[in-house]
Amino acid sequence: MKIYAENREAKFNYEILEKFTAGLVLNGQEVKSIKTGKSTIRASYVTLKGNEAFLTGAVIPPYQPNNAPKDYNPERSRKILLTKKELDYLAGKGREKGLALVPLKLFDSRAMIKLELGLARGKKKKDKRESIKKKESAREIERALKTRG
Repeated sequence: MKIYAENREAKFNYEILEKFTAGLVLNGQEVKSIKTGKSTIRASYVTLKGNEAFLTGAVIPPYQPNNAPKDYNPERSRKILLTKKELDYLAGKGREKGLALVPLKLFDSRAMIKLELGLARGKKKKDKRESIKKKESAREIERALKTRG
């Protein structure tokens, strides 16, 4: 499993409650662009419209800019392929206050591009400070162990 794009900010800004894996509706040049590592999902989010889910705000530039169609939009909304049961569950959870659907990473699974979604609750400033302190203390411990060994 190769990871092509990751949303590290999501893990810092949100507490991930559940994870889902879904496919994406892409055209050929978008797949090639993702596989070369040109895509980003940093500022993207997931919207539910009716019985469908869409990835909005993800940037997938054309594979070959000179050969791209003139009407190609690198930031267009892309349909997310989820089962009806998952869509109903996420629609119900989406109505709860404070919960959001956040894209976590783009990866391949058996030659297909997949998207990992997270059902997340936003962290407060206090929680973010605590996670920073934990990371710093873990780094200090690792440095201390390296200097001794």
